[in-house]
Amino acid sequence: MTVSARRAEALGARLPPLQVAAERVAATVAQGVHGRRRVGQGDSFWQYRPFLAGDDAARIDWRQSARTDRHYVRETEWEAAQTVCLWRDGSASMRWRSRAAPVEKIARAELLLLALASLLLRGGERVRLIGGAPRSLSGRVGLDRLADQLARLPESGGMPPEAPVPRHARVVLIGDLLAPLDEIQRTVARLAAVPASGHLLQVLDPAEALLPYQGRVRFEGLEREADTLIPRVEGVRDAYAARLAAQQKGLAAIATAAGWGFAVHHTDHAPEAALLGLYTALAPQGGRR
Repeated sequence: MTVSARRAEALGARLPPLQVAAERVAATVAQGVHGRRRVGQGDSFWQYRPFLAGDDAARIDWRQSARTDRHYVRETEWEAAQTVCLWRDGSASMRWRSRAAPVEKIARAELLLLALASLLLRGGERVRLIGGAPRSLSGRVGLDRLADQLARLPESGGMPPEAPVPRHARVVLIGDLLAPLDEIQRTVARLAAVPASGHLLQVLDPAEALLPYQGRVRFEGLEREADTLIPRVEGVRDAYAARLAAQQKGLAAIATAAGWGFAVHHTDHAPEAALLGLYTALAPQGGRR
């Protein structure tokens, strides 16, 4: 059995609990947000609302209006559900956690990806896994298929592969985003040219954010880098913090230039806040979908 096959088997074995956890997180967030349905030109009835000045009289529903002394307009639900393309970094650097964190970065990234997919599918949206099957998924069965594709993804590098993305889709990239900024910029520019709007979520272990160690420490490379021995970690803490801040400032600039969003999540924090931020960032703006 190959290494990738063993990884897929191991992830597949824990997918049911991962899905249960993801849907539990999604349910918690769903209680605090409104549905994603919007007024549009579909055929499915959504609601009646009072006739307002400026409305076309042809839109009045006379049957409903006859039941009261007011005029009502029949509104329909927007039926062109958008596709949201999801990706999580599967590189070796994501399979690490410090003692201060409850989970590895990749476990949190997968939890957020599946929980976000659950929320989107409940709202009638379509989802697609970048690097998975090149078609969009919908409905309750869509989450099962997405989770199955996630289990079969090969170990990846620091950025998503060049895979087809539907025109006008939305994209969510979840990872530690510690790759060189020029590499990240090329990926975002390629996706934004589809065109696709999107969001970057940087997932970090708290130790990566704070470098809390003291004294002599050997740092082992997780992606074939050479080990690094630092005699006094506290002596490089300020320089490390400045380097991380520069990376995050660069990520924010890349996102802004593409019209995307950017946020940071630490794995010692509850996932609900990060999920709510992602879901809110994907909410339709104005009348567009």
